[in-house]
Amino acid sequence: MSQSGPAPDGATKYNSIPLDDSVSTPVTASYTSLPNVPAPTQYRFLGQDSNSGRNSIASSGYQTNYDNSSAQFLYHDSHPNHEDSLGYGEFNEKGNVATPGAARKKRNLIIGIVVVAIVIIAVAVAVPLAILNKNKDSSSGSSQSGGNDAHGGGGGEPSKPGGALAAVTGGDGSDVTLEDGTKFKYSNPHGGSWYYDVNDPFNNNARPQSWSPALNETFRYGIDKIRGVNLGGWLVLEPFMHVTPFMFHKYQPDAVDEYTLHPAMGADQLEDHYKTFITEKDFAEIAGAGLNYVRLPLPYWAVETHTSEPYIPKVAWKYFLKAVQWARKYGIRINLDLHTVPGSQNIWNHSGRRGNVNFLRGTMGYANAQRTLDIIRVIAEFISQPEYRDVVTMFSPINEPTIDKPSISSFYAQAYKVIREASGPGEGPWISFHDAMLGKPEWVGFLPGADRMALDSHPYAAFDDTQTDVPWDTRTGTPCQWGREFNQSMADFGLSLAGEWSNAINDCGLWLNGIPEGTRYDGTYAGGQVTAVGSCDKWTDWQNFSDDTKSQLKKFAMASMDGLQNWFFWTWKIGASSKSGKVETPAWSYQLGLENGWIPKDPREAAGACGNPAPFTGSISSGSGEVDVTKYPWPPAAIDGAGAAVTDLPRYTPTGAIPTLSGATFPPSGAKPTKTASVGNGWANPDDKAGYMTEIGGCTYPDAWANGATVPTPWCTAAGKRDQVDLIPGPTLAP
Repeated sequence: MSQSGPAPDGATKYNSIPLDDSVSTPVTASYTSLPNVPAPTQYRFLGQDSNSGRNSIASSGYQTNYDNSSAQFLYHDSHPNHEDSLGYGEFNEKGNVATPGAARKKRNLIIGIVVVAIVIIAVAVAVPLAILNKNKDSSSGSSQSGGNDAHGGGGGEPSKPGGALAAVTGGDGSDVTLEDGTKFKYSNPHGGSWYYDVNDPFNNNARPQSWSPALNETFRYGIDKIRGVNLGGWLVLEPFMHVTPFMFHKYQPDAVDEYTLHPAMGADQLEDHYKTFITEKDFAEIAGAGLNYVRLPLPYWAVETHTSEPYIPKVAWKYFLKAVQWARKYGIRINLDLHTVPGSQNIWNHSGRRGNVNFLRGTMGYANAQRTLDIIRVIAEFISQPEYRDVVTMFSPINEPTIDKPSISSFYAQAYKVIREASGPGEGPWISFHDAMLGKPEWVGFLPGADRMALDSHPYAAFDDTQTDVPWDTRTGTPCQWGREFNQSMADFGLSLAGEWSNAINDCGLWLNGIPEGTRYDGTYAGGQVTAVGSCDKWTDWQNFSDDTKSQLKKFAMASMDGLQNWFFWTWKIGASSKSGKVETPAWSYQLGLENGWIPKDPREAAGACGNPAPFTGSISSGSGEVDVTKYPWPPAAIDGAGAAVTDLPRYTPTGAIPTLSGATFPPSGAKPTKTASVGNGWANPDDKAGYMTEIGGCTYPDAWANGATVPTPWCTAAGKRDQVDLIPGPTLAP
């Protein structure tokens, strides 16, 4: 328990040791007795006993002096230990306790009367002013731990917009003000608290649940479970999430992916989708559902496009920034997933363009990879800034690549270098690499010594060529088997997570396989010879699910949660079909499951659903960052399907202007900030001055989706034999 005053003998004061600057730390003379430990070489948390009462040596303690059922307003005077609550709380001012002599009693009585009179007058003035300010400044804001530290966290004195009244924080049942100025009741039965101060918009005091660390506290990977959802269908659209009447249905038969959808619908309709499909209320609901993370798919055209590409550029970035603000407000961490890349890394519509893979494959395979590394670099520089790195705590630089292992391994090594050059060793996000459909065992021993690297897999039970008619609860053995595999990967590789999974045990659902692919279950699948099992109606008619069906479905969900341990459900919500008026893929919507009883209200209920005979019990540590990438040569020795040596393929040169990303804040309508917050300059590492990959003058380039196009050998005499082999120098690592 934190106290005020001098520390007793033997107690360690905060200021006597180097502090972990990744979390909030006290600014007053408070102290907490700390364990006797030898002076460490670094203080960033790399694994800790689960019985520890603190998240790290210098992390801030839980906020416990406000009621989670309502908002609180506090009046603060200039003394750092003095706090007068206008509603409730405790008086922290302390003085010496002594018995005055008899000769002093009368004088002290008179002084006491005068002091009481002054206090009464002060309260009579202060309370009406506070109420006036409350009505005048209705922003959603902060509580008693206001100011930013170096990482944008809390720990200082709260801001006082328009006067002495602190901004608002609250828990279950409190009023929250949205960007448009309207309010709603926050529902979070799990002890979470939101936090937003219009004058301190980068404050990280919010906590999603009582059991999840606040953003200004260390998340103990391997101890604290990642329980998250994807925000699929929002900034990267997919047909089976056809979220509004004008999405995909309206543009049939031509619109099958975003490459064909964007030219048809236009920027105004696309932005209307961004505005309405996911909103701040979704983030509030996600925290209230017991979840502490979101995986946010982002398209590469949020950063840049080439003139020949049909995508509407950069509009998605604005909504990514909104997502960061909303996540910060409700204590949600973000796994940023670069879901699409130039040329497409797989054949599916969610890569940006369905069809052939032209990333690290084909004529433009190397050039597309060069460009992708630069897009990763620009994003990494942005999210590694102090204003964002405690919210965007994980970066997945490419989604579900279907590339040969030598090529994708070389690309991963380069992506690791690029991200750590931006963040610096020991800083910035975890880097999460997908297993590239090769399986987790294939990646044991990859990049030993890497700094905070995770392995991502996407286990699904829906897409087997052989479909069955068995009920949900008979399939729980499948996710429990996944659990054994993830336990082993946690021991062999390190942090291993399920970046996607769903409740589906067959491929029933409108456009789930794409347009107009059909489904394996009913025999209409266009992707191969399948044997029909039956009608999909009983799997999609969720409005008529019996209680028994819902119970079976919930058992499968809880087995998946228990088995996977660290997971992101795909996806948070599915829009209603514009034709049927209902969700056509119910097994893929977490929100729908919550509302109808087949997703637990508290995901911790799933603990033990698999029995988990061999749970992972170790801690997740991290390497020094000193990695040897020479065994993964860049560029790869060969590009599959290119028909020429890598040195003869199209490539870019690093002489272009860098498309630095801009930050922003979005205060509620009517709010009048009295301070201007720094949103960063978009570039965490000022020493990273290499140019952006751009076309070589005098050379002609095929489209990014070259689709088998051939080029003369050598490709372009103006280019020379090899303009640029290594995109960017490796990071300078601490000895």
